[in-house]
Amino acid sequence: MKLFVGNIPYSMSEDELRQTFEEHGQVTSCKLIMDRETGRSKGFGFVEYSSNEEAQSAMDTLNQTEVQGKVLVVNEARPQDKKPRTGSRPPRRRF
Repeated sequence: MKLFVGNIPYSMSEDELRQTFEEHGQVTSCKLIMDRETGRSKGFGFVEYSSNEEAQSAMDTLNQTEVQGKVLVVNEARPQDKKPRTGSRPPRRRF
């Protein structure tokens, strides 16, 4: 099961996030989302567990808990949309 983790402190590293969630079971993947331009954390990420029971335990325990002065929001992650990304600009023309 994949969990969405929001309101992560900007100073928290991906390793610290993993350690926080490993206390509740075996984490198979952990991803902290970073801003491409600044390289700074966007304040949210995803943690995936091998079993649904461990993920549910982590969600129940860590949701609304304070970590480094911020209250975490932990929910089951929604499936990612498979829509193609289209910008608002028309394609470039070559002359």
